[in-house]
Amino acid sequence: MFRVLVLFYFLLAAVCQAASRPNVLVILCDDLRPDALGCYGSKHVKTPNIDRLAAEGVLFQNSFCTTSLCSPSRASILSGLYAHTHGVTNNFTEYPSAMKSFPQVLHDSGYATAYIGKYHMGEENDEPRPGYDWFVTHKGQGKYFDTEFNLNGQKREVIKGYYTTIVTDMTLDWLKKQSSEKPWCMFLGHKAPHSFYTPEPKYEHAFDDVRVPYPATAFQLDDKPKWIKERLYTWHGIYGPLFEWRKKFPDDRPEAVKDFEAMVHGYWGTILSVDDSVARLRTYLEETGQLDNTIIVFMGDNGLLEGEHGMVDKRTAHEASLRIPIVARFPSLTKDAKKIPQQVLTVDIAPSILELCGAPTVPNIHGKSWVKLVQSGDPAWRKSWFYHYNYEKQFPYTPNVRAIRTDEWKYIHYPHGNGKPDRHLAELYNLKDDPGETTNLIGKPELASKVTELQAELAKLMAATGLTPATDKMPLDEGVKNELPDAEIR
Repeated sequence: MFRVLVLFYFLLAAVCQAASRPNVLVILCDDLRPDALGCYGSKHVKTPNIDRLAAEGVLFQNSFCTTSLCSPSRASILSGLYAHTHGVTNNFTEYPSAMKSFPQVLHDSGYATAYIGKYHMGEENDEPRPGYDWFVTHKGQGKYFDTEFNLNGQKREVIKGYYTTIVTDMTLDWLKKQSSEKPWCMFLGHKAPHSFYTPEPKYEHAFDDVRVPYPATAFQLDDKPKWIKERLYTWHGIYGPLFEWRKKFPDDRPEAVKDFEAMVHGYWGTILSVDDSVARLRTYLEETGQLDNTIIVFMGDNGLLEGEHGMVDKRTAHEASLRIPIVARFPSLTKDAKKIPQQVLTVDIAPSILELCGAPTVPNIHGKSWVKLVQSGDPAWRKSWFYHYNYEKQFPYTPNVRAIRTDEWKYIHYPHGNGKPDRHLAELYNLKDDPGETTNLIGKPELASKVTELQAELAKLMAATGLTPATDKMPLDEGVKNELPDAEIR
C-alpha cells in the first residue's frame, strides 16, 4: 500500500509540474516588416489580433536579425547563435542535426513539440528533423496555394487551399490532440509575407485605393557606395522585375511605379490572412483555458527593403533589412503592456523562452534572455551588436557585409573576401539624427575618430563570438550582376 501511495504522489507531482509549466506558441512570419503591422504604426494594414497580443504583453520597439536572410536567421532563432557558429550561412544549408535547438531542449525537458509550416533549412529536404514529435514542412519556399507537404515523414500530399489557412488548420489539429498532462511547444512557420506575394481572394483588392510611391531614399544615392546604384536594375532593385509584378524590365520610367505599388499591395494583403490566423489560434487557447499559460511569441525572421535606397528584398545592413517585429504575450512575464526600446535580437529568442519555461539554457549561447529586461529593467543590456552577411553566387546583388549598430550609430563595411582592402565605400549613419539613413557620413573628417571607435567595437564584438581576421572566412565578392536567379530558388 505504501508503495502505491508513493507512486501516486510521484505521478501527481509530475502532473502538477506539467500543468504549471507554460506552453509555447511561436508564430514566425517570413520577410515581415514591423511597419506592416498596426501595432508598429502601419497606417493601412489593419492587424487587430496581432495588435491585441502587443496590447496585452510586450512590444519590442527595436528588434533586429543578425543575418537578414531566411535560413541563417531561422537557425539563429532556434539556436541563439550567430550564423558563423551554427553554420547556416546561406539558404541551402541544413540546420546541424547535432546542434540543440530550443524546441529540442524543451522536448528533452518533457515537452511535446511540433513544427508546422515553412522550415526552409535544406532547400530540398522536407523530412522530419530531430527534437520534434510532429514535423510538417515542404521543400523550398512552398506556394501560397496547393503546397505539397511532407506529413511527419508518413506521406507527401498536396493540400488544396491557401497556405496560411492550411498551416493554421494543421496547427489546431495538433493542439487538439495534446494531453493536459504534458506542456507543449508549437512552432508555426508561415510563408507569408514572402514573395511571390499572393493574397487570398478576399484580400486581393484590399488596398486598391492606397497610393504607394517609391521611398524618397531611392533617389538619394549620391553619397552611397556604387554597388547600391548598380543594384537598381537587378532582381533586387526597384527597376527590376519586382518578383514578377513587373513583366517588362528593367523599367525606370516614373509611371512604372504602378508595378511597385501593386507589389506592395500584394505584400500587405498576405499579412491580413496572418492576422486571421492569429485570431483563430487565440480563440482556441481561450476556449480551452490555455491562453494565460501559453507563451505566445509573434515575430518575423528578417526585415524587407521596399524601395529604401532603391532596393527590394533584404540581405543588406540598412534599417529596413534588419528590423523585425517581436511581440510576446505571457501574463507571468508581464501583466501590463510594455514597449521595450532596447535593442533585441533574433539570438535572444531561445534563451528567453527557455528561461520562461524553466528549462536549461543552451551552452555558449550568443543571445541573452530578455526576461529581466522586461520585468525590472536590465542596466547591463547591450548597447551595440554586429551584423554579418556573406555574398551569394546564386544572388549576386549584395556584397559581403560586416556592420555594427549601436543605440545611436551604424557603421557598415564591405570586405572583398580575400584579405585585401574593402571593395566598396563604407557607410556611417547617425541613427539618432538620421533614422532613415539618408546621409552617409563616412567622408566627414571630423568623424574619423568615431569611425575608429566603431571599428574597434565591431572587432571586439565579433571576436567575442569567435570571429577574428583569421577565422572570418567569406566568399570572394564578384560584384553585382544582372542575371536573374534560378527560378527554382527564388
